[in-house]
Order: sequence, then structure tokens, then C-alpha cells
Amino acid sequence: MDSFSQDSQDSGGSERGQAAPAGAAGAAGTPAKSGSAVLWLRDLVISATASILIITFLYQPVRVEGTSMLPRLEDSDRLFINKFVYHVSAIERGDVVVFHYPRDPEKSYIKRVIGLPGDEVRIDQGRVWVNGKYLREPYVPAMYRDTRSMAEMTVPPDCYFMMGDHRSISSDSRDFGPVERSLIYGKAVFIYWPARDVGVVH
Repeated sequence: MDSFSQDSQDSGGSERGQAAPAGAAGAAGTPAKSGSAVLWLRDLVISATASILIITFLYQPVRVEGTSMLPRLEDSDRLFINKFVYHVSAIERGDVVVFHYPRDPEKSYIKRVIGLPGDEVRIDQGRVWVNGKYLREPYVPAMYRDTRSMAEMTVPPDCYFMMGDHRSISSDSRDFGPVERSLIYGKAVFIYWPARDVGVVH
């Protein structure tokens, strides 16, 4: 966070254009430097505190492990997730989210939301259908598609159907079922490293 402040350190006489006595220059220098140090330290503390609060309550840096979200997310990519957004807005189809793995809450997975609570989802030779309509998925290149099928199912209340973008290698809701809302704790928003991948997560 950048902060800008303009703190005048001139005496009242200087503000009126009066010259300070030559002999007073040395004596006035030390308090001014001391005051500047205090202001600098104050701004540093405020900036550090604000950064900690933002990271703690809003954003969290995470590292991607694995390749199930290629091509957008690569193994070892660093990104920020927004931990607050779903307290004020609904989870939407297409969101890339981070959640605790249902079979082992100590692990975290990152996948894309495909089905919302109450949706009818079925997969036919890799083609996803939601509520009877073919789901167009521009985020899944042809080379990452597969031919798996899944019988139609209704996503339970307060649950979400997740899939990885690299369909041929992803372990997702096709294997472990829909994910409960309580396990979802963030939305992927921005890749910050490596430099070649920097950008918003879509």
C-alpha cells in the first residue's frame, strides 16, 4: 500500500517568509530529523498492520500443486485467493475455487465450479450437460478433454460439482462427489508468480 503525506515542518516564521536566525539552524535540525523518523516509523507500522489485515481477512497467497487446472494454472504457480468474497456474494458457475478435500480436510484442492445446488449434471463422452443444456467450456482446450461419461445426478443442497480444466488427469467431483459449501474457503483471483503467468484467473 502506498501512502502519501505532506507534513509541514516549517516554523511559523518560515511560513510568513521570515528567515530563521543563523545560530538557530543547528539547534532546530535535530528535532526535525527526530520528528521525521517518528512519522516514518508510524507510517511503516500502519502499512504493515494494514497489509497483515488484508492478507488475514481478504487475500491469502497459495501455491498450486499439480496440473489438473492447466492450461491457466500450472504446477507451482503462486496466486492470491479472496477469502471474503463468498461472505457477500454467491458462488457462481465457472468460478475457480479452493476447498478442503472432502476425503481429507487437511488437503486443499483447486477446481472450477460446474454445477450449483439443485443443478442436474451429466457427462456424455466428456461433454458436460447442465439442466439439459450443453455447457460450453472455452477454458478446456481440445487437447485436455477426455471421453469419460457420468450418469445424470442432482447436485445436493448447499453443495457444488467441481471439475478440473485438464479433464484427462483431474480427480474431481466425478470421483469424490459434490463438495459441501462449508469446505469452500476462497476464490482464485490473481496469479502473481511466475512473471509469465501474471494475471487474473478466469
